[in-house]
Order: sequence, then structure tokens, then C-alpha cells
Amino acid sequence: MARYHVAALHAALGLIASAWAFTAPSARYSQSLGSRFTRPLSMSTAEETESPAIDYNAVFVAKEGGAGVKSASEMMGAKGGGRSLGAPPPRPPRGGTFVTEGGVTIDAVVRPLRYTHGDIDECPSLDADDCDGYVSAFFKEGGEESGLTWGSDGAIERLVDLLDHRRGALLTSSYEFPGRYARWSLGFVDPPLEVSGTGNHCKISALNARGQVLLEPVMAAMNKLLADGSLADVIQEGDVIDVTVAPPAEVGTFSEEERSRQPSLFSVVRALVDLFGYDSDESGDLQLGLYGAFGYDLTFQFEPIRLAQERDPTQRDLLLFLADELVVVDQSRNSAWTVSLDFSYGSQSTKGLPHEGTSTPFLPFDDNPRNGGELSPRDTPEGDFTKSVDAAKHEFKMGNLFEAVLSQTFRKPMSEGMSPSRLFRRLRSRNPSPYGFFFNLGEDEYLVGASPEMFVRCETVEENEYRAGAIRVETCPISGTVARGMDALEDAARVKSLIMNLKEESELTMCTDVDRNDKSRICEPGSVKVIGRRQIEMYSRLIHTVDHVEGYLRPEFDALDAFLCHTWAVTVTGAPKTWAIQFVEDNERSPRCWYGGAVGLVGFDGSMNTGLTLRTVRVKNGVAEVRAGATLLYDSDPEAEEMETELKASAMLDAIDAITVGEEEEDSVTPAPVKGPGEGKSIILVDHEDSFVHTLGNYLRQTGAEVTTLRSGPSALRTIQQLADEGKKPDMVVLSPGPGNPTDFELSKTISLLEKNEIPGFGVCLGLQGMVEHFGGELGVLGYPMHGKPSPVTLTESGQHSSSIFNGLPETFEVARYHSLYGLRDKLPSCLDITALTEDGIVMGIKHKTLPFAAVQFHPESILTSPAHGMTILKNAMSSLSYESSEANEQDVVNGFAELPVSVLKSQLTERGMSAHGTKAELITKLALLQLKAEEFAAGKFDLSILTVPELRELKTSLGVKGTATNKARLVQLIANCLE
Repeated sequence: MARYHVAALHAALGLIASAWAFTAPSARYSQSLGSRFTRPLSMSTAEETESPAIDYNAVFVAKEGGAGVKSASEMMGAKGGGRSLGAPPPRPPRGGTFVTEGGVTIDAVVRPLRYTHGDIDECPSLDADDCDGYVSAFFKEGGEESGLTWGSDGAIERLVDLLDHRRGALLTSSYEFPGRYARWSLGFVDPPLEVSGTGNHCKISALNARGQVLLEPVMAAMNKLLADGSLADVIQEGDVIDVTVAPPAEVGTFSEEERSRQPSLFSVVRALVDLFGYDSDESGDLQLGLYGAFGYDLTFQFEPIRLAQERDPTQRDLLLFLADELVVVDQSRNSAWTVSLDFSYGSQSTKGLPHEGTSTPFLPFDDNPRNGGELSPRDTPEGDFTKSVDAAKHEFKMGNLFEAVLSQTFRKPMSEGMSPSRLFRRLRSRNPSPYGFFFNLGEDEYLVGASPEMFVRCETVEENEYRAGAIRVETCPISGTVARGMDALEDAARVKSLIMNLKEESELTMCTDVDRNDKSRICEPGSVKVIGRRQIEMYSRLIHTVDHVEGYLRPEFDALDAFLCHTWAVTVTGAPKTWAIQFVEDNERSPRCWYGGAVGLVGFDGSMNTGLTLRTVRVKNGVAEVRAGATLLYDSDPEAEEMETELKASAMLDAIDAITVGEEEEDSVTPAPVKGPGEGKSIILVDHEDSFVHTLGNYLRQTGAEVTTLRSGPSALRTIQQLADEGKKPDMVVLSPGPGNPTDFELSKTISLLEKNEIPGFGVCLGLQGMVEHFGGELGVLGYPMHGKPSPVTLTESGQHSSSIFNGLPETFEVARYHSLYGLRDKLPSCLDITALTEDGIVMGIKHKTLPFAAVQFHPESILTSPAHGMTILKNAMSSLSYESSEANEQDVVNGFAELPVSVLKSQLTERGMSAHGTKAELITKLALLQLKAEEFAAGKFDLSILTVPELRELKTSLGVKGTATNKARLVQLIANCLE
């Protein structure tokens, strides 16, 4: 690896003092390479163990009993149990004409839309012309000449394009979870009506002629609120109804159960739901309702607190749209349709009026006059977040809080060529989530998100334990986070660490206990239940633990009561909730705006489906903002919590960076092909009747080698000898694991044959034991057999040498053990070096001092050994075990360059496209490192793809490689071009 060479080169040049970043493998480097269980080495001189170091039965596993509690997916029942999972209905609704509770007549026309996705092209109607006979209003600008792809994919992509400059919304669920989430999309543009509010003021605006028709019934509904005292004032001026909400009653004059019914902006929303309320059983689920975003500051209307931060007077707390034409796509059932709505009230009707809206082009940062050209990259200076964590820990200690969620904001400019639509497409493809969304809120403000967390979801369930048609409310609190691993095996290890972490468990427990309390305020006694506990949800970069909680509302409460009682989720505030909200207000550096609030649908049929506004990019005046938080407990480590906020924000920030360079450019960049160390080589794998031989063979073939597996015995030895006699001897013979002991397979004869014909040998498990005995050592028997058990092994000084089969691996890493026999450490012959040991001193790796023979006692091909580590060991074996050594002499390389004048050194660097700045010693270091790494790269011994982004950047800096790279693929390409 690069850091080893640089360390040696600096030592040769006497520059060790400046080479801090290139020391021998450290704990930090071990973690960067993906070591899953790095532990300090505790050396022991004991050669045999009579009992296991770990009690493998320490955790009790129940094998009897069990109540057979049904899972959330099982409780849906054969007919779905009335649970939609937030998705559209299983078939297109009927439509038709119906009258709402407020006397508005609605004509709903539902038309099938051709479902297109990939190679799928289906029309749900028996008459295919039905799918093509109607063109939705938002298609009319495009038409076939614009290159529009007709069908559901075309409709959605058209929506995405239009949302750059037209008001509207697109909601998508691209994540499935049994009993919780399904895949669907739903969207619209040019809504007729907009509801916006800040503080106690609300505006209901007609956005086109169709919206003007609705102002009369809306004004009537607002006058009713004025009459009952919920509003202080109602004024209509032109196309806008401006209302002022009355002050709430004094705390203590109403019961806590009635808190959600006190005057607030939600009084206006509830009046609109009542006005347009309809029975979805009669007309079908038309997805009719108010779509939009709910800002964080709305919680102050439910729980008033002392405000400490200055607010932007133009920032809205609430923005909802009434849609009148929707595109609905159900990816789970391969169906799609459009819903077109016409409204009539009195003598007025929207029939025949055009679907239209104002088009306002998106302006990037440099062209946007509203931002003043000013941009602060983050609201909290780096390192300052830890001070807020310390303040929280003090509150925990005093008993004022037991959990708090603090956040910080990161900002980037939206440059020329960037747009919200490109950002949405990037997130959609790289960050699947149950609550994906793209809102054009007007006033140069957009929300683009991929939220993993449900906020509140409500729907009527006819058959339940409480009463027919009760409203079920559900939430899915998320708390407990770990970064994704390199592969499924490392994911599993990290899931295990997450589940076993008591601090992470405490976080989720507190969140769920508070969530249950929120529901208990308005739900039927006994109906609040945890139906999923610490379940695992995996996203693009993170793994979360999630609880699933449900309850059934008492008859006097509705979905808006459920929404308000949960504002905001404890997962974004803390507990006790009111005190935590005050702590957030006092300690964060800027108002949250939309972060921590919710997005989604308030259905006119009494339903609700909302997700928390997390993993969201707010684009305002050409500036992209990403806010991320961390859940704090008394056990929190301040630096780790700051890092968690940066990790959570990274997917959004990377998406912004990616569209800066262009998705097409990034997708076209592929790592340079790396020649495998086994290419052109032939391997004989001797099978000792083990159950893992062919997996080992598969690994060997991945090095590029041609592998032939021979069952051990005289015939295998004759075959090897015949190949040697014919001048076709294999480049290496691998001695497989196997049962029994080496004498059962006469392994010594095999090794003697290899010595005679000068064929390198590599052994696994039984292969190591055979080498130990052949060269004069002795074997022992473990007191506790290690079969299918993981163990950390630590490399010795010999094992850390650049010529070792462990070159490039962490000093300590975890491996899989399947053995009872082992080489006795004090009986090993002097010709064998120990390269790896367990914590209790069991030999795990050996190499011959003068012959190209090496072996490991563990199984590099097992899932308990990281595949990356296992492949590295085998690649190193292919490269380093040879009778013809090609090891470069680092000191000779340095001496060779030291004889050259500075002008020549600079010229060589410039020719390779590298930086030629620095002292002569630094120039020599760059060229020597380049030569050594280029040799390894050409020999297939240096795989850039397994390095992390920080390691690649460090190597790029060390080499002085020029060029800009915003992603791993580009970094690999730049360095590979230099090494070729």
C-alpha cells in the first residue's frame, strides 16, 4: 500500500518527522480498510487452551414457547385488512360525480395510463386505445416532437422537468418493507389552490381561473370559523383570502386531550378537509386532498415556547396545494392512471377552464438577485457542534432532559447547469426511500428529499378490535444508526454491532416511549401497541433500527389531531418533548425552516400519509441547504455525534456535487481495468475432501488464474509431476483445508514434490498443518474446537512486511476458524516465520524463510473473513510466492533518483502530469513512490478499487497527481492514468 512505501522512502531520505500520515498500520488505518472487529493484541505464551476464550452460549436463545404474535404484514390479512401501506388503491378508482360534505360537487374522471418501465409496456384496459386517447394537461407543451416517452415513465419524467419552473409536487416511494411500505409515485403541476401560513396568518390563494371557482365555498368555510371564534379576521382581496387565527385559550382552561383543537393554522386546514370531505368507499380512493410541506415552527402552535432565534419574515410554516389533475403510478402492481377533477359550486364550475399556471424559471446562485451573492458553507463552525453536545449532557445530568436532537445546516451554491430536477433524479436513483419528494413551493423555493422515516399515517380500518371504521394511526420512529459496510457480510457485522449497542437501544426506546405517549392522548385505551421492535432498515449509506407503533383514534379525534399530537417526532426533537424543543431553540445556530417537519398528503377522505422532512435539500434563492441531526444521550461522544450529522448529510451533499460535474460525465467514468495477479498463471488446487474447496477455487479464479482442482492422492501427484516433466508445471499449488490430520492425506509427499520441482505452495488450514509437520514442527489439539467461530488475528512484524501475504491488510482483523489441530508455537522449526497470531497466541499464519511457501490456519474464503481481506491474501500469495523474486529495492530506487539534478526530477514529474513543486527530497519521494506503485499496479498487486475515498485522496496528494475528482470513480481513474 502507498503509506508503507512512503514511510520507507521518507526514512531513506531522513524525512520521517514530516511523514506522520504514512506510519505503519494504525488503528485509524485498520478502520479505514473496513476492519470490522479491530481489537488490541493481548499476547499470551500459552500454547494450548483448555476452554474457549468466549462463551458461545452466553446469550440465552429460547427454543420453546412463543405466543406466535403476528407481524405487521401478517396483520394485513388476505384482503389487505384495509391497510394501504401508503400506496394508491390496488386498482384505479371508479370516479364519477359526488357532493362533498361542504356542498361542492366534484366530477372525477379516471383514465388508464399505459404502464411503462424498462421493458414493461402494459395497458390495464382491454382496449389499448384507452391508454393513449387522452393527453393530460401538463403533456400539451411537450407532445411527441419534444421527445416525450408516453406512458407512466414519460408522465413522471415530464412532471420532474416541469417542476423546475411550475408549482406542484411529486411524491415517490421507492422502498419496500413488508407491512410498512410499497413502491408508488404520484404527482401534479399547476394546482388551482394554494394554502400558505406563517405564525397566526394564513393565505388561501387561487393560482388560476380554476382556483377562482373555489374561493366562494372556501370563503364560506372561513366565515364559519370566524363565527365560532377560531379566526380573528377574514378578508378577501382579489384571488386571495387572508385569515388571522384567533389566540388560543389560556393553558389550563382546556384539557390536554383538547389541545389539538385549539385555534391554529390547523383550524384552517381542518375546515378545508371538512369542506371537501368525501366518502372514498363510494367514489374510490381518488387521492384527493392537500399536498405539501409542514414547517418545524408549526409545533409552536401546539406547544408554545420562548423563541430565541431570528426568523426570516418571508419564511412560510405551511404550504399546501389542492391538486385537480394527478398522475398515479403503482410500481408494485404495474398499473397507472390519471385523475382529473372538476369542481362546481353554486353557478360556477371549472369545466372547460384550462389547467395552467405561472412559469418561473429556476435561477442558479450566480444569476439569482435574491441571495446577494453571500453564502456561508455551514451554520455551525466545524468543531462547535461538540460544544452543544456538552451542553446537552449537562442538561441530562441535571435531569432536565433525557434525550435531545441537535442539528446543523450545510450549504452549497447551485451553479450554472444545476437544477432541482437534476438533483431529484440523482437522489431518486442513488437513495431509494419510502418518502421521496420534489416540491416546487413557489417564491424560488424547492424541497428535494429522500426521507427514510414515516411521520404520521392514518387510514380507516373497517374491521378492528375497537369499532367498525376506526381510524388507525401508525408511526415508525427511527433511532440507531450505523454506516453501511462494503458488502452484505460487513453490513451484517455492523447490524450486529448496532443491535448490541446499549446506547443506540436507549435512543430508540426513549423515542418509542414518547411516541406511545403521544398516541395515548387521543387513542382508544389498549390500542397503542408496538408491532415492530428494533427492526432493520437499510438505505444507501446508513442502517437504522426502527420501531413500528400503531393505535386507533377515539371517535372524537381525526387525522389532524394525530398529526398535531406527534409534532414533532421525538426523533427530531427529544424528550421530555417541550423542554427538548426549548433546548433546540436555544442551542442550534439557525431556524430549522422545513427540517424536522413533514411532507405529504392530508386526505379529504380522512386519511393522512406524511413523512418526516429528513435527508432533504432545501433550495432557496439558488442556495442548496442540507440539515442533519444527531440524537444525544448522556452517553454521547461529542465528536462522534458531530461526525454522525456529517455522515447523514453526506448523501445529500454528494448528490449536489455530482450534478455539479454532471451525471453523464460521472456515469461515463469507469475505473481502469486492473490486471489480476493470477492472469496467465495456472494453479493446481489439491482437494483434501473439504466442504469449502470450491469456494476457495472461486476466489483463486477471481485473481485471473486458471485453476484445476485435483482430489488428493497418488494420481494427483503423478499429474503434477507429469506437468513438470512436460515443462508445464503450475505456477502454484494450493493445499486445501480438510478433515483429519496431514498424515491422512500424506501431505508431506505433496510438499516434497513441490520442493523437488520448485513449485511455490500456499496452504489453508490443513495445508498449514501439513507444512508445519513437513518442515519438522509439531501439532497440538485445541481444548475447545474452533468450528465456524470468528477470531481476531494480529500480524507479527514478519506478517507486516511488504513481501508478506498480508501486505495491505490491517494489523488486526477478524477471520473464520474451522480447526481443532494447530501448530505448536514453541515446536515450530527455525525455517518457518510466524506471520499471524490469535489473542491467546495460536499460530494463524506462517511463511518459509527461504522457500516460496506460506500458509494460513484460518479460512480466507469464509463469510466470517471479510471477502476483501480474503481476496487480498490470495492475490498477495499469487504475487509474492515465486522462486524468481521481483521485489523492488526501495533504497536503490531512492538512490537512483538522488543522483539526478532537480531540473530532471521536475521534468519527469511534469511529463507524468504530476505536481513538480517541493524540495529535492520531496520530488525524489514522489518519483520513487510512483515507480514502486506503478510496478505493483502493472503486476496486478495494487488494486485501487479496494481503497476508500480518503485513502485515494491521500495517495493522490502523495503522488502529486493533478486534476479534480468529486467521486471515487474519478479518483481511481486519475491515479490509474498516472500509474500506467
